[in-house]
Amino acid sequence: MRHIPTLTGLAALAIAATVVGTSAAIAAGPTVDQKADGVIVVAGSTCTWTNASTSAVPPNALTVDRNTINKPGGNLTCNGGITATLNNNPAFTFDDAGAAAKTDAIDITGKQSFISCRYKATNLEWNRDGTTRKYTNKPFTATKTSGSFLCPGSVTTAAGDASMLFH
Repeated sequence: MRHIPTLTGLAALAIAATVVGTSAAIAAGPTVDQKADGVIVVAGSTCTWTNASTSAVPPNALTVDRNTINKPGGNLTCNGGITATLNNNPAFTFDDAGAAAKTDAIDITGKQSFISCRYKATNLEWNRDGTTRKYTNKPFTATKTSGSFLCPGSVTTAAGDASMLFH
């Protein structure tokens, strides 16, 4: 019997791996030495990145430079045989009084073996962890925008499946 990879975990991991949103590209690159780390655990697989450049310091609105996440050599790494690529620059806005943040959209491609799936989610919300600059996601659903017929039409992540740490 021939094994066909399961894509529910791939799709969920692919969309959640970046857990960041869209904005205009960072034209001249970051202007501060602010960085962001990200972690996501879905269906037993973990994707992480460290020291992605940002355009400002929270609580100012900012973007995370996808080129510093997708850079050659693989700053964005996943276990479980999955690879992921962020297709946009994440945009964050912050509500310090409400201990929250928002991202307008994520656009991510995940690949496992010969199967590629691209998903987009909009209006993501995050909760801040105490007085730190660590944020964890609220549940969200992402819709498939392209990819194999084996990719699910949408995927949903649970609260706390992802986090962003600004430092």
